[in-house]
This record gives sequence, C-alpha cells and structure tokens, in this order.
Amino acid sequence: MKRTAYQGYRSFQYLEPEVDYRAFALAADVDRVPSRKVEVSAEQETRVQRLLEENVAISAHDHCFIVPTDFGDLAEYRRQGRDWTGYAGMARSGLDAVFDCLMDGTATITSKAGWKWDDIVYDLGMRLSDIAHQDFIVRGETLADIREAKAKGQIAFVASLEAATAIENEVDRLDILYGLGIRSSGIAYSEANSLGCGLREARDGGLTELGRQAVRRMNKLGILIDVSHSGDQTSLDTIAASEKPIVITHAGARALWNTKRMKPDDVIKACAAKGGIIAIEAAPHTTLTKKHPKHDIESYMEHFEYCADLVGIAHVAFGPDTLFGDHVGLHHYFARQLSIGAAHGQQQFEEVEFVDGIENPGEAFPNIVRWMVKHSYSDGDIAKAIGGNLVRVLEEVWWH
Repeated sequence: MKRTAYQGYRSFQYLEPEVDYRAFALAADVDRVPSRKVEVSAEQETRVQRLLEENVAISAHDHCFIVPTDFGDLAEYRRQGRDWTGYAGMARSGLDAVFDCLMDGTATITSKAGWKWDDIVYDLGMRLSDIAHQDFIVRGETLADIREAKAKGQIAFVASLEAATAIENEVDRLDILYGLGIRSSGIAYSEANSLGCGLREARDGGLTELGRQAVRRMNKLGILIDVSHSGDQTSLDTIAASEKPIVITHAGARALWNTKRMKPDDVIKACAAKGGIIAIEAAPHTTLTKKHPKHDIESYMEHFEYCADLVGIAHVAFGPDTLFGDHVGLHHYFARQLSIGAAHGQQQFEEVEFVDGIENPGEAFPNIVRWMVKHSYSDGDIAKAIGGNLVRVLEEVWWH
C-alpha cells in the first residue's frame, strides 16, 4: 500500500467535546457502506499500487468532511461551522492532493441561504484551524507543497470555492481569499451572481463585465478558474476571457446524459483548446448514461472515456465530488441550495443509496486506477489522468 504519514488524529481532538463544542454522532469515514472494490488480479493490484506510489494523484474536486448520521442534527452541525475531516478515510485514498471545496453554498453559519462572505471565511478558517493541529493533511498553496506532501506521505489540502458569489461586487475580495489560502474558484453556482449565470437559470446572459474583471484578477493572482456549475454561455465566455487555461473540476458529458449539470461538447472542446481539462464528477445521480442508468463506477468511467475520446487523454482528469456519509441524504436535505431539480432536468433514473465503487474520497482513486489497469490503459495515460494533466495546468496558472 502507498506510504502514509497518518498517525490516527481525529478532528478537533485538541479541544474538549461538550465543553468547547457540541459533539454530534458522525458517519464512519471507513467502510460505511458495502461499496465494492473493482476486481483485479494480484498482479494488477501490484501495478495499481505502484502507479499510485510513483505518480502524483490529485482529486480536482472533493469534500473530505464527515456528515452526521442523523440529518435531524444537520442544521445545528452546519451552524457551528465545525466540519470534521475524514482523516482515516483519506489515509486510504492514495491521493497526494485534493481540491476541497469546503461547504460553500451549504455553509449556513450566519444565514440560511449560504454563499455569504462571513460564512465562507468562517468555514475556511475553522477547517484550516483543525488542519493546522496535525501533520498528515497539510495546506497546499503551491506545486512545491503538493510535491513535498507526496514525498512525505502527506496529502496537500487545496482550499477551493465552487463559486465566487461571496465577493459580491468587490474584486479585491479575491485577493483576500487568495491570502487566506483559496487557490481555485468557480464563477457561479446554480443561481446567477454578479459575475455570471449558473446552471439553474433559464436564460444564460453570459459573463458580466464584473465577471471579466474577476477573471483578469484571478489570472493575475494565480487562482485556478472553474466553470463546473456555470451556465453554458458563461462557461464559454469565461474560457474566452481567461488568458490562462481554466478547468471544469467536476462534471461529465451532456452527450451521454442530457442534463444541465453535464457539459455539452462545445464547452468541453473550448476548454481543452485553451489547454484546460474536464475532471469527471461522481456525486450521486450525476454521471449516469443510457448504457449504465444506475449510477456506479461503470457509468462514471463511461463519461471519462467519452471525454478522453472527444478531446484527448491530456485534457481529462477526475474530480469525484464525494464526501464521507450519506451523500444522497445530503442532496435531499439541501435540495434547494444545490438546485438538485434543475440539475436533473426531466431525466428519469433509479435512485441509488450510494455510488457503488466510488462512494467516498477514500476509495475513489484506488478504484479508478484499478478500472484503468483492468481496461488496459498504459502507465503514461493513467499518470496523466490521475494528476499529471492537472499539474500541467497548475504550472501555467498558479503563481510561482
């Protein structure tokens, strides 16, 4: 197995429960559900572990926190803003870095709607405080941080946002977010904001003038720009406006599953043409296909292969968008904030309890590599897809 520096730390163990904070019963971050390991031979498993050991593995998008077992506790759990990180689960992940988007629109610490400036800052600060009290997951703000984390058996935590809604009309807030550690940001989530339109809007007016200013500022700062939740026109405008490659950190191909949450071919091609990548999403009931209408790793990898065929293996990666706990239940609970109905559109599908084979951040990448080994991908192509492509983009985008 891949070497790990994990020593058994649990979130906020430097504090006293029920004295310093209210404790909640939380989901297991290891073996919560019977999600299956992709079956490979002993020889293939040896190759899987070698590939994870030799190459940089980066999740373009995940949420490595643990949710309560009882969703009746969720509102109060969120109000406290004290998210537990699944350290034990992450120790099994094979990852060297993860772009973690915190709670974003479901960070309801000071409001019921999320996306407020105070909510974003509180959410980020509380999470980084916990991370600062241990030495397995470390802050990832440069490529050197990621490479050092790999060398030490650690995981670099790259703080990210799914939308720039919290900056309101103040572009300088991007500088503040950069100073606080944010290294990737989306433009808009579901609803339109002052920068552009999200996928929920019936009419996508594209990137606003403020949005163009924000894109220019993110280019100068070295913030990776993400359009996963942006509307199609806003996505195309952002790609055109950016002087540097942008990314789609968690989505799939609309050609395979016709919902707004998936990206059409023209957006995927435009992103790749500017040097960017599309990383494939695995949140429940997103990357389905007609061939695999029950969401699991097979439907997920069908989206990967479609995108790789469309724009080349050099422009595809993985952003599973998983968490530790009942992700389907969380979607039901936050259906309004996450615009679940708008994302699914009119497509009918069989709801699953969990996405078999790619259920949480701890199991996703080992199973992805097993699947690719099983399907005869070369070492070079696997290395590109699991992290090499994203490293190439970061070399162009991030501040050196």
